[in-house]
Amino acid sequence: MSDGKAGGNLRGFYIVFAAVALIGIGALGFNLASRAMGSAAMQPVDLEGAREDMRLLRDLAVPVSVGDEDAPVTIIVFGDYLFNHCATFSLRHRPQVLRELVETGKARLEFYDFVLDTRPEVGTFLAARAARCAGDQGRFWDYHDHLYRNQITWGLDSDKLGMFQDFADELGLDRGEFRGCLNSDRFAQEVTANWELAQALRLGGTPAVLVGAEGGMPLNLPDFYFPTIQQAVDGILDGSSGN
Repeated sequence: MSDGKAGGNLRGFYIVFAAVALIGIGALGFNLASRAMGSAAMQPVDLEGAREDMRLLRDLAVPVSVGDEDAPVTIIVFGDYLFNHCATFSLRHRPQVLRELVETGKARLEFYDFVLDTRPEVGTFLAARAARCAGDQGRFWDYHDHLYRNQITWGLDSDKLGMFQDFADELGLDRGEFRGCLNSDRFAQEVTANWELAQALRLGGTPAVLVGAEGGMPLNLPDFYFPTIQQAVDGILDGSSGN
């Protein structure tokens, strides 16, 4: 089982990519910021042609995953760190998903960033980068959950950089390593690509949960509750879903 690893075999992404290919990426009309080399990237960056090249977007949109790479089912979650329903999923339903579906080998979970509001002052793009910076120290999921537990605190704070550094200190991360990552454009490309992918799929809100198996189209679930996810996974495993 992998825990907090970016990428893996990307099987879940290939499932999503099939859906993108059918939908068509269309004219997305994004306003992308130029790269902020040497300073903290606070909003999406220019992916240099990814919108015109779906294979490039496929390679750049890297999830953070947990579970057996050979699991028969992939659960794909698109989440925003400042949205309360995403906190509900991550803190209440994801533990059950991990315990009953991932740890049993039935499914693999992949998390993609979907920043609903990309304005720098809102801070969700920076939050997504901060979680991935924590992942460099093997603590992605810990930081991920810490962001959700403290949504109101950091959401209202004007000093997002300072607050996210404080969170790293609270979790016992190496201060210098985390600060160096946060005050750069590291992971800006991945977070941007995940955001573009969510837009291409026309996902209207978060958390968006898709469930699928290799070689089949994913099911875009009507809600994020564990019973719904379990039913979809079991339906794929017993062949009743038509996936």
